Amino acid sequence: MSESTATRKAALWVGVVFLLGAALGGVLGYGFGHHSVAAASAPAPQPEPVRRAQRVQELTHDLELTSAQAQEVDSILLQRHTEAKNVHDQSDAQLEQIRQKGRDQIRAILTPEQKPKFEEFLKNLDEQKKHGSSK
Repeated sequence: MSESTATRKAALWVGVVFLLGAALGGVLGYGFGHHSVAAASAPAPQPEPVRRAQRVQELTHDLELTSAQAQEVDSILLQRHTEAKNVHDQSDAQLEQIRQKGRDQIRAILTPEQKPKFEEFLKNLDEQKKHGSSK
């Protein structure tokens, strides 16, 4: 292969790599840019009464409910929401009891020197959990 052919081939490869890099950068930039905009413009979660009222309105429209039926549907949805919330709260309390039991068991096997380090670890873990759940 002559020197000029090799130079042309190398220049072609450099050009192809440059174009592929530019294309990939454009696609990734576009994707990240639109992902951020979509995430930032996502509607905030609505409170339960608003969601329930929307659901009743949707059912009233779709099923042509009478006003009495719509009131009954609203009452049913409120009752089921209350029951579901109670189950969720109970399971959260049970999980917290299990978590505390495990922590107490670990504390029981630690030396006095290890216990403060473990407490610091738990403090950091709880803060991370608190910040993660508030998002």
